[in-house]
Formats: sequence, C-alpha cells, structure tokens
Amino acid sequence: MATGPRYSVDFRRRRKGKTNYAKRKKLLVKQVPRLVVRKSNKYITAHITSYDAVGDKTSVFARSSELKKLGWKYSCKNLSAAYLTGLLIGKKAIKAGVKEVILDLGLYTITKGSRLFSMLKGAVDAGLKISHDPKMFPSEERITGKHISENLPKDFEEVKKKIV
Repeated sequence: MATGPRYSVDFRRRRKGKTNYAKRKKLLVKQVPRLVVRKSNKYITAHITSYDAVGDKTSVFARSSELKKLGWKYSCKNLSAAYLTGLLIGKKAIKAGVKEVILDLGLYTITKGSRLFSMLKGAVDAGLKISHDPKMFPSEERITGKHISENLPKDFEEVKKKIV
C-alpha cells in the first residue's frame, strides 16, 4: 500500500463500493427529498429520505412484502410487485405531505424496463412529481404480468384498487 504525504485513502464506503459520494452530493445539493429504491433477492424496498447533518431522515417507507397483506399471492420481486410497491409508496408519500422527490438508484446499473423503473412508474402514477424519461418504463403488458400468468392481471388489478 502506498504511503507518504501525497497519498490519501478513500472513504471506507467508497472503498467497499457502497457509496458514490460525487453522485450523492449532486442529489443532496438540490435539497429535495429522495426516493431511494433498493432491491434484494426477495423484496423491493423504497423509502423517501431527506438530508440531515446527523444522518438521513426517512419519512416514508414501503416494502413489497406489504403487498401480501393486501392479497398479493405472487412473488414480491417481479415487475408487477415493483409497480404496486411504487404505487404504495407514492400514496403514503402524498398522505405524508411529500409531493416532489428525486430518484436515487444508488450504484445500480440503469437498465431500460427494469424493476427499478417499474417502481418509478408506480410512484409517478400515484401522483408524485419525479423527473423521468417515460421511455425507460417497462411496457404495460409486462407491468400487469400477462407474460407470467393468465390469472396475475386480475389479481394485479384487485390489489391496485386496494392501494388506490
């Protein structure tokens, strides 16, 4: 490892590949709450956070596992579940008084039609004001789940009605 007065060590979270501080600073300078979207092997999570010097404050939180309580019988990690989770966090945010947010995808690679953009479409359809490009959204056919099962679109609409 290099040593000497001209060598500086990166922050720990940067070294581990968890945080891109330049990107984070650009988001924080705008002083608008962020819609932070994360995915795991089982669930999709979204929360609306705002900057505080002590640490980010989360005002609204939603996870795709909450869809089970609304009657969702399918996987909580597919496009349909991502859209419904986006719709859920959008409705919760509007109730909490949040009207405008910035999308924060972290270090994920941006892929057209992905689960992340399906969640964004749900949040936009719920009424949140988010700057976006509609070309990045997946098709309606994929969001409703017609490509997965014949029964899924009916169940999708039932859960969507419960959220809205």
